[in-house]
Amino acid sequence: MLYPARGGQQGGAGMAGEGLAARAAAVELLGAVLGEGQVLAQALVDPAGVLQGLSPSDRARAQRLTLAVLRHLEPADRVLAAHLRKAPPLMVRNVLRLALVELVVDHAAAHGVVNAAVDLVRRGRRTEAFAGLVNAVLRKLAAGGGDPFAGLPPQRLPYWLRKPLVDAWGRDAVAAIEAVQAGPAPLDLTLKPGAAVVLPGAELLATGSLRLSGSVQVSTLPGYAEGAWWVQDAAAALAVPLLAPQHGERVLDLCAAPGGKTLQLAAAGAEVTALDISGPRLGRLRDNLARCGLAAKVVVADALSWQGDGLYDAILLDAPCSATGTIRRHPDLPFAKDGSELPGLIGLQARLINRALGWLRPGGRLVFATCSLLPDEGEGQLTAALVRHPGLMVERPALAGIEPGWITAPGGLRLRPDYWAERGGMDGFFMVRLRAAG
Repeated sequence: MLYPARGGQQGGAGMAGEGLAARAAAVELLGAVLGEGQVLAQALVDPAGVLQGLSPSDRARAQRLTLAVLRHLEPADRVLAAHLRKAPPLMVRNVLRLALVELVVDHAAAHGVVNAAVDLVRRGRRTEAFAGLVNAVLRKLAAGGGDPFAGLPPQRLPYWLRKPLVDAWGRDAVAAIEAVQAGPAPLDLTLKPGAAVVLPGAELLATGSLRLSGSVQVSTLPGYAEGAWWVQDAAAALAVPLLAPQHGERVLDLCAAPGGKTLQLAAAGAEVTALDISGPRLGRLRDNLARCGLAAKVVVADALSWQGDGLYDAILLDAPCSATGTIRRHPDLPFAKDGSELPGLIGLQARLINRALGWLRPGGRLVFATCSLLPDEGEGQLTAALVRHPGLMVERPALAGIEPGWITAPGGLRLRPDYWAERGGMDGFFMVRLRAAG
């Protein structure tokens, strides 16, 4: 017997008020990622998208549920496969995946989860016939007790990404990365120098970032309105200390958006030019500069064609990359990418390094960084740059809080999600400081 929809409604306002609207949006977002290959950020900003018209709390819940399913898709599918003779339509599979993750990961009440899942599939003419299947499978799973994910490996990286990482660091390291990526990422904040702010429950990391765990509404935290801090992963926050900007230096921040590093440079007292090809993303940077009471010259331009305005003492190049180091925060990326863009990105990174060195004064400093796990976008770029530019020197990092094992033999800084795993990990990054010939 099917659980009846509460109040006898088929997805009406009563059910939406109890979470059906958020669940329906999550199922559609999963369809956009898994069925259409969209990155989640693209689906979220669609003006005609599924989040339009939802309350802020339902929007947040829909995004959280979507991310949770993507982090546990492989174990969820393994569990569901034992209860399905053949795969149902994608929408039905996504409803089942969502409900199972709610039961196992969120420990949600079984009755409400099953009731909502049945109601969702009943809504569509092409899926209503699967209501009985959904009800039966979920009731059986809910009655089974225990954790059906126990003993299963965490969500694995796709082969195109996993193989080069295994080749670089071994299976154990990659398994540790995958284990960290199966959990939600904490929120890291970079404090404005001199800011006095108390954030209950925050952990001060060895590198200076503040870390908050759990669900957090950023704009309501103490110090937000006053501009006392900004959101920035602890790994990303190391690039500016590596560059070591000095008060009054002319510093160029290439590919600057969304702007966390620009804020760090400005807060250090540098005369900053922040350049990016995306005007909308630089709008967010301008907003954060204003909120934090900081100043920078913001330029919308393509770095490959921009003429510049003289030489710089230091340049930060956080180059476009595969973003594979951010999967713990963006678990949709493995489903929206297949590695085919890598050759173009690697070529672009090399051209940007060459371009940046042309704007650097003799003896100046360049930090090259990518939020990628792939050695071809990090260690390999360093090796190639040293061949192309014989006078270039690597300066080994000496930063508070970093561990010796994070420093590569040539002197770069390799950061991985499994570092600080017990604290929630960090984004994957490669960064290196280079000194131009004097």
